[in-house]
Amino acid sequence: MSKRKLMLISPMLHQGGFERVCVTTARLLEPYFDVTIVIFDSANIAYDVEGLSIIDIQMGVRKGKLQKILNIIRRSRKVRELKKEMQPEIAYSFGPTANMVNAFSKTGKEKVWLGLRNYTDVEEETKMRLLVKKADLIVCCSRDIEKSVKIKYKFNNTAVLYNLYDADTIRKEAAASDPPLPFAEELKEAGSLQQEPGQLRYLVSMGRDDPMKGFWHMIKAFKLVHDQIPEARLILMGAGTFQKYKTLAEQLKITDAIYFACMRRDPYALLKYGEVYLLTSANEGFPNALVEAMTLSLAPVSTNCLTGPAEILVRNGDTASLNDQFTEKQKEKETPVIYGDYGIVVPEMQKEENLDPADITEEERNLADTVIRLLQDEKLLQSYRQTAARRAGDFTYEKYLEQFLKLAEE
Repeated sequence: MSKRKLMLISPMLHQGGFERVCVTTARLLEPYFDVTIVIFDSANIAYDVEGLSIIDIQMGVRKGKLQKILNIIRRSRKVRELKKEMQPEIAYSFGPTANMVNAFSKTGKEKVWLGLRNYTDVEEETKMRLLVKKADLIVCCSRDIEKSVKIKYKFNNTAVLYNLYDADTIRKEAAASDPPLPFAEELKEAGSLQQEPGQLRYLVSMGRDDPMKGFWHMIKAFKLVHDQIPEARLILMGAGTFQKYKTLAEQLKITDAIYFACMRRDPYALLKYGEVYLLTSANEGFPNALVEAMTLSLAPVSTNCLTGPAEILVRNGDTASLNDQFTEKQKEKETPVIYGDYGIVVPEMQKEENLDPADITEEERNLADTVIRLLQDEKLLQSYRQTAARRAGDFTYEKYLEQFLKLAEE
């Protein structure tokens, strides 16, 4: 008996969250489906795709608004041809560009699944109103995103599929090497994750050089942490130059305490050095790096951004309910911090980028105070490191596969 056909659509397979989910989905579903990944450009593939069926339609990014629109039309025509030829039962796309192509290439014979990976996707009203007309199912990576789709667009054919992680692989890759850190005055013993008195205290964050990640908040807060805990160090990994944040660090006189590690093929090998993981984003979908850090037992401190952190760090949590708690705390003149079941959450910070080194906000001071308390309270720190690792185990391949197969039968 021949397998059912599944088409996965992603613009590229370079390093990124939904690209990783796409490749992993393909591998997990190979025993159950005849899987083909359709991409628009095969440049800079960062994942192991050996043995996977991949079709590159060779229609990469084009500059200019008109060219981008024409590119969507051309891609949609080509993918429609592929759908007619291959006759997939399900066409599942990842990310806003792929969703547009998947929707506009609908033949009527396949089920069109559109994957929303970030809350900003929901905010693009014109696109979303077009997409819900074509979608058979909208797959959301968080409950907050699903709720917004239902309320804002009156579309109820939705499902939540949390991103998935292989804890064993993450830990093996973390242990595979011990890259040196640039802090010459003191380095950890190779392979040791234990902190001894007087050693450096590593805070870590990962994300591309993008204002949405709020790295200026993190750097300003870290300045205050470093003032109180001179052995504190910050490691930032991600694609981009980070030049304006390097300049901000210079102005704050903490250049020697921050390592801008750029994009790495061995991020877990650096991530394992950390005790605390920081997330200061204004928007996320389901923050992969946060769960990856929790897998390696880093204690999480995150903003209550849309979406993901509230659901990950607080049992039965959601962004709105945590915001209500912050409002109550502020009314009672209490510190706006929520010590969740699996990590610590602080209020969302202002989205407008502020690179003035002299302007440190109350939000940034609150973040700094939270981190300082965590680093100075060994019992609290170790508790969160342990509960974070346990929580990361909830986002397994097995649960994702079970949910996917159930959706495919509906």
